[in-house]
Order: sequence, then C-alpha cells, then structure tokens
Amino acid sequence: MRFLKAFLVVACVIGLSLMLNAGKNQFGVQDTQKITFSSPMRIGDAVVPEGDYRVVHTMQGDDHIMVFTKTTGHVEVKAKCTLVPLSAKAEQTQKIYVMNGENERVLRELVFRGDTAKHVF
Repeated sequence: MRFLKAFLVVACVIGLSLMLNAGKNQFGVQDTQKITFSSPMRIGDAVVPEGDYRVVHTMQGDDHIMVFTKTTGHVEVKAKCTLVPLSAKAEQTQKIYVMNGENERVLRELVFRGDTAKHVF
C-alpha cells in the first residue's frame, strides 16, 4: 500500500512536470505561438498586412527561423532570428519595432509570455 502511494505521488509529479514543459523546446521557447499585428509590419525582407498570425520557431541547420503564417489568407514570411536568454520567464507578450525611413514598422524583437528567451531580428 505504501509503495502504491509513493508510486502515485512520483507519477503525479512527473506528469505535472511534463505538462508544464509541454511545447517548450531546448531553447526555452514554445515551438508555436500566435501574434496579432494591428498595422502592417516589416519582418525581414517582407511587409505583412495587419492581422492574426501563427508563428512557428524552426531550425535550418544552426539557424533559428521564425515562420509567420496569416490565419486568414495566403501570407507566409520566414525570417532568421537570434535567441537571447531572459533573466526570468516573460510575464507578457511584447512586439518591439522601430520606424524606418519609409514610415514602416520594422520588427526587431518578439517576446512571448512564458518563454525564457526572446527572438531578435
């Protein structure tokens, strides 16, 4: 009986750990996220229209690649990024951009809530 209780406690702890880390990869970021741009945004070499996007973090060799796919329509953009560790889990999602000479928003950083690294473009 005592062995069964101990086994159940260990199984619950392992299950909870797996659930808390589900979706996170070895870099401390979720493989898939969602983001909304309220106005057009330059990401790498392309400008994407405002809207909701599915964002997938992938690897091509040693390169970190973010793939932005608009949830409605046929827009897909890939951009290389660098992961920069954060000192703690991000408490909120942040889009950091600058304005260029053509008055376009240019994405510089993405931080997703719960991740322990940010994406720098």
